[in-house]
Amino acid sequence: MSAEPADPLPPEAGLALAWSGPKVRGPLSIALQFDRRLARIVGRTHEPMLGQMRLAWWRDALGKPVPERPRGDAVLDGIGLHWEGREAALLPIVDAWEVLVTADALGSEEARRFGEGRGAFFAALGQDTDAARLRAAGSRWALADAAASVSDPAERAVLVAAGLGVQSGSGRFPRDLRGLAVLEALAARALRHGGRPLMEGRGAPLAALRVAIFPA
Repeated sequence: MSAEPADPLPPEAGLALAWSGPKVRGPLSIALQFDRRLARIVGRTHEPMLGQMRLAWWRDALGKPVPERPRGDAVLDGIGLHWEGREAALLPIVDAWEVLVTADALGSEEARRFGEGRGAFFAALGQDTDAARLRAAGSRWALADAAASVSDPAERAVLVAAGLGVQSGSGRFPRDLRGLAVLEALAARALRHGGRPLMEGRGAPLAALRVAIFPA
């Protein structure tokens, strides 16, 4: 697989990074870029087996020691820089996108597995925070972002229902993880609006600012 630059991140990601602590900012940025790369792979895949092969390449790459990995790919190099020794926390993202590649139809179970896997890395960013709380936030973000990206109204409805069904955790986000609180708040708002883009409308920045200042 040839080396590629990282994809641009959406506005809500930039906002989340701005509110993240210095130790979280790099790993979060790379995790989001990794997710975007896998999303692009899946979006361009028309043959499930080919998609699975491309996703398997990433599993294999992350399973190798950093010195043995191909060099020059911005995302893979970034993972080596910010996630060395913790790459296993990123593998559920690969598994999540494979759910969409292999599913004959997107049902509630597929949506649940996709959301839980895609957002699982949230928990790895806050080792001293309630992991269930972070996983719930990650799942809600994953499903809301996907709902805003699909064109099929039926698939969007399934993703929205799954996102609204995620059980909210309790407790405040630590200061360093305010960026994750921002993503969760924007995701919850987007889901309540039927799966609209996370930064759509004048209320989005206010919702993000509110939770960044008073993370719940």
